[in-house]
Amino acid sequence: MANVAARKVDRLDLAPRFTEQDAIRLNNMFRGSSTDEMLRTVLGEQMIGDVALVSSFGAESAALLHLVASIDPSVPVLFLDTGRHFPETLAYRDQLVARLGLEDFRNLEPDAEVLAARDANQLRWSFDPDGCCEIRKVVPLAKGLAGFDATITGRKAFQASTRNALPRFEIDTSDAAGRLKVNPLADWTKADLDAYFVAHDLPVHPLVAQGYLSIGCAPCTSVVKPGEDPRAGRWRGWDKTECGIHTIPDGDPNQPSF
Repeated sequence: MANVAARKVDRLDLAPRFTEQDAIRLNNMFRGSSTDEMLRTVLGEQMIGDVALVSSFGAESAALLHLVASIDPSVPVLFLDTGRHFPETLAYRDQLVARLGLEDFRNLEPDAEVLAARDANQLRWSFDPDGCCEIRKVVPLAKGLAGFDATITGRKAFQASTRNALPRFEIDTSDAAGRLKVNPLADWTKADLDAYFVAHDLPVHPLVAQGYLSIGCAPCTSVVKPGEDPRAGRWRGWDKTECGIHTIPDGDPNQPSF
């Protein structure tokens, strides 16, 4: 009988993109490095694969968008257009996309059929804010991030007590395949941000002057009172501090959060 060459068996690669050890290694590698140096190395050397920047185009978003665009304006920028944003936010989004020359801006919207079935009267935010965030933010973002190995976020430790252990690199616990989450501004202060805006002549979100220091969907965003955390105006009156896209970091700020 003629010899038959062994057939190569295709195997699924089920290994995660990144592991907890990868996040620890990256945090250690860039400890002491400036934000600009870290981003230029990570993006320039493609250390974290295909990456997207997720932006709310909120109160402080222009700083991170400018940082990334100055290094590589082709990095995809994802915005969750929930259908409930302030008109000022949408205008600010368009202004920054043009001003910063963002070459791959992607507007992510919730599924129209899902909205019709689960939030036809647009009042789910008033009795089920988690469910509203799920259909308008979490699910659309999950679809939009398919194929990306890592995301860049604008979260900062000073924004709220629930973020005071925020590391630069962590694993996205919502993604079973091990997507990496990068928080370049984790250790920035409000003074750092203000100085960056001035140095680069960046436009400020028009609602900041009215006391909105963290800006999300209009129904769930209120003015921040003196002495409150910047995110105190989000979901006021509810035991809720995040929309579901991010987990609350805990423990050593040099370690990834779970």
